[in-house]
Amino acid sequence: MDHEVPAGLSGMAPRLGRRDVLHAALVASVPFLSGNERRSSEGAHSMTPGIRYCLNTATIRGQKLPIEEILDIAVQAGYDGIEPWIEEIERAQGGPDGLARRLRDVPLKVESAIGFAEWIVDDPERRGRGLERLKRDMDLVARIGGTRIAAPPAGATDVAGLSVAVMAERYRAILELGSAMGVVPQLEVWGFSRTLRRLSDAVAVAIEADHRHACILADVYHLFKGGSGFAGLRLLNGRAMHVFHVNDFPANISPDAIRDADRVFPGDGVAPISTISGDLAEAGFAGALSLEVFNADYWKRPALDVAREGLRKMRAAWARGETPLR
Repeated sequence: MDHEVPAGLSGMAPRLGRRDVLHAALVASVPFLSGNERRSSEGAHSMTPGIRYCLNTATIRGQKLPIEEILDIAVQAGYDGIEPWIEEIERAQGGPDGLARRLRDVPLKVESAIGFAEWIVDDPERRGRGLERLKRDMDLVARIGGTRIAAPPAGATDVAGLSVAVMAERYRAILELGSAMGVVPQLEVWGFSRTLRRLSDAVAVAIEADHRHACILADVYHLFKGGSGFAGLRLLNGRAMHVFHVNDFPANISPDAIRDADRVFPGDGVAPISTISGDLAEAGFAGALSLEVFNADYWKRPALDVAREGLRKMRAAWARGETPLR
């Protein structure tokens, strides 16, 4: 199972329209964005203070391991943190409290969690159920010591035309819920979706939500898939990004054709990882780099080998980052 939870939701990349242009203008002009004061003349950012390396459990999802074994693998491989899926927390031995006890014994931080609550949909009854599900998911995350959860546009991926104001109102509602529960929902860009497809969409919604905990969850694959590109990352305030999903994509494949399963380890594809890392460092990002791939070939290999290779390549790719010149 990958991010494309309901089948058939990937669509063609839209033309750049008036709405996108307005979003781009907003991105270039509002206080959510940072200036150039964090630029550095140094070429490498592998030692950027605060950067942590995290394993999104999708990377070894195909091996069908219990979460307890995944924790051991993450520790053995050398990760700083873990990003589990909600269903893995639900299946943990002893439930979330048992998993919390296990986590207290390992040197791993729960950086985030992946869930698919339908908080953004139009139908009030369905959205109400989605909010109840998100409340339950946040409780699970909090009980294992986590403080963040992904908030993608689940349930609205085939819907176009939701206004920024409406999405912002709904995002603010879950931010308020998160504030009460101690878990921050991160507005996630989904490149295959018709809602929150582009980075500029997510930034506009986060700004209009007018909440100090508003933040963005971006992903190399989704920025490519949705047609956002990567240069916009340098305009963002790194403090409004806590987790960044790291992966790569092969050459000779278009955004329209690429799928989750095409993701590869960072450095094994053609994504401008070094530029991305430099731009994020310049923006002040000091959060978790979470390795998230859905490659079926990797799932055929021993999970520990995959985790180790992924971390090694993520570190190496990030260390090559360079800050662009003024």
